[in-house]
Amino acid sequence: MKSFSFDRELRFGDCDPSGIAYFPSYLNILNGVVEEFWAGIGFPWPELITIRKIGTPTVHLTCDFSRPSKFGDVLSFELGISKVGGSSLHLGHVISGADGVRWRAHQILAATSLVDHRAIPWPDDVRAALVAHLQVGGEATVS
Repeated sequence: MKSFSFDRELRFGDCDPSGIAYFPSYLNILNGVVEEFWAGIGFPWPELITIRKIGTPTVHLTCDFSRPSKFGDVLSFELGISKVGGSSLHLGHVISGADGVRWRAHQILAATSLVDHRAIPWPDDVRAALVAHLQVGGEATVS
């Protein structure tokens, strides 16, 4: 399986007054992980957004939370590509702490033109990079 992993400590501002991770902060962190992923495959967002005028908005997101995380916990955010569509990208996320999985997410991104905000096919070079990082096995598909 080809995946990307990023570690992140939960900061004071990521938590509610009880010291437990606040889910909107989780989603903000997840967005940062996705941004790191794009840079990791050679397409940093400043290039995609400002130069190539390609957006990658989230069009679908589901999350399942299995146990709480607390201020100071170091979490590992693992991201894998499960499907590359014509203009979509399916990502699986597994977020773990020292005691195991804390939550999981499935996210679908779409390639869009930042000129007219319509879906576009992945450019050939971007698509090739995405396919090269597709998870091996399971339900990984290219369409």
